[in-house]
Amino acid sequence: RWAASLASSAGLAPTQKVAVAATSARRVGRLQLPAVEAWSRRRTQLAFAATFSAAAASSTRRHTKMAVRAASSTAGESEGMGAAAAVSTLSRADLEVELVPCLGDNYCPVIHHSKSGATLVVDTPEAGPIIDALKRKGWTPTHILNTHHHGDHVGGNLELKAAFPGVKIVGPHDQAYNYPGPYPPPGVEQEVIPGIDLAVKEGDEVACGALRCKVLEVGGHTSSHIAYFFPEVPLALTGDCLFTLGCGRVFTGDFARMQASLNKLRQLPDETVVFCAHEYTTSNLEFALKVEPKNTALLAREAQVKKMRAAGLATVPTILGYEKATNPFLRWDVREVQEAAGGSSEPVAVFTAIRRWKDTGKSPAAS
Repeated sequence: RWAASLASSAGLAPTQKVAVAATSARRVGRLQLPAVEAWSRRRTQLAFAATFSAAAASSTRRHTKMAVRAASSTAGESEGMGAAAAVSTLSRADLEVELVPCLGDNYCPVIHHSKSGATLVVDTPEAGPIIDALKRKGWTPTHILNTHHHGDHVGGNLELKAAFPGVKIVGPHDQAYNYPGPYPPPGVEQEVIPGIDLAVKEGDEVACGALRCKVLEVGGHTSSHIAYFFPEVPLALTGDCLFTLGCGRVFTGDFARMQASLNKLRQLPDETVVFCAHEYTTSNLEFALKVEPKNTALLAREAQVKKMRAAGLATVPTILGYEKATNPFLRWDVREVQEAAGGSSEPVAVFTAIRRWKDTGKSPAAS
């Protein structure tokens, strides 16, 4: 009843703020939470589910100019973030999304295609909340799409596989990479996806029921990181490569590779719905404003982020066109960003300077 009342409220938004970030501790396997935090997480799941489901029910499926204008208006009102921004695109593709909060700040999108019955679990931070969401919706997972090997993305793979033996686990090929440190510690790390059934690489196409996705190799955060792109939606699952208003840390130390990966995602259509894996938007926004304090599109998103987070709403998914206009890690060819990065116009140099600024808190101007 609580979730239903939220869905019917103004803007299809929860009216009470829900604390998601209960703890920063995470490990492969389950994270034990106090009962009150588990209850809070459950309440958040219901709120997100109500927002997506009610918004989908109210949207038109008619492919008319009026529908296109309405979709554009909805995205504009949301500044390209959250359930309201994506509902028209997802509903036209007969997709329903349950955005499951996990651990402290992870999201697991569970994507259901109503016509074929395919249900995709995008990374598995922890099994419990995902299984609860699947049971609540009456969905049986057909695929787990892993983006990379970190524990907060594959920690629930084996438990989900045990609960749903028919699920197919898809992910990047196993490989070894010599990390420079400090995280992970310097040395060779084996990048392995637990329980993997299908290992994929750049250019591969994965059939998920009636859905088809293309695999994009987007290394940099980890060496074997991949993203999944569904061109007919369009929809991108970017893991820890591209975030709302940010990007992942370059743990490999290969900034040129990370910039190339982000450039690959930047080439996707502006209307692409992007699901990333974390709620980092508030801190990403604070940094983006340091880089481009006069960016009017960014200032508009600032107000919307504050409004959404105050209401306990997720800023995931995001719309790629908005990211191109506001995300400093996609704007290496913009003069203001180049100046903030120290004056270089070379894409890798600009990206590297901006990413190191965020990592260290020390601006290039102070170097």
